[in-house]
Amino acid sequence: MPLRPVQVNIKALDAPAVGRFWAAALGWRLYEPGVTVYVDPAGGSADGPVWPAPAGVGIDVVPVPEPKTATKNRVHLDLATTSAAHQAELVARLKALGATPADVGQGRVPWTVLADPEGNELCVLEPRETYRDTGPLAAVVVDCADPPAMARFWGAATDWEVHEATADQAVLRSAAGTGPYLEFLRTPEPKRVPDRVHLDLLPSPGDDREAEVARLRDLGAADLDLGQGDVPWTCLTDPDGHEFCVLARS
Repeated sequence: MPLRPVQVNIKALDAPAVGRFWAAALGWRLYEPGVTVYVDPAGGSADGPVWPAPAGVGIDVVPVPEPKTATKNRVHLDLATTSAAHQAELVARLKALGATPADVGQGRVPWTVLADPEGNELCVLEPRETYRDTGPLAAVVVDCADPPAMARFWGAATDWEVHEATADQAVLRSAAGTGPYLEFLRTPEPKRVPDRVHLDLLPSPGDDREAEVARLRDLGAADLDLGQGDVPWTCLTDPDGHEFCVLARS
């Protein structure tokens, strides 16, 4: 079976602080099973991540020694709101938690662009019918050069369905019809720095992880050496250069 997106991986100098921010921002639970800090809509256990089921996406904050550069992340999170008042309240609450206004050239738009305490961009959306049932996390948004190509790769790589694939935007969501969307937006800027935020995928129970990795290579993924050494996950890039990992089931 295809792989399932299970978490957004965020690199941070202060992983506990960034984890606390996102837990409070989303109203999710936080726990620290080891080196990383995990934020989950269903909560976790001291024994390790409890993968959201069937379609949720958690956040795993990983400590790194390098700070974020001034370059805009190619992956960011969009947060959903239910009313104009809710949007204003959420923006104010995020600022109180340490978020700051961010200018990514958005101009006058109905959503609010912020950055988390380490500069990772995020958007607080105005109320949209599309996201009425996603929960607080509306979408994982990815800048890319060719949305239709991303729809083909990620639609084949994962168990999520393609809802839209135009020259400017591709949209996927779990076949269960719940949880956030995965959106690819056409953006002219090429990749300039290693990804600060990326997706992690998980094989289905009983599936052979190495066989799934080989299938991804056949679809156009490439191996990625970040100096990770001997680890139980595999680092890859998609055809547009976005980094992602295939995890091992614990």
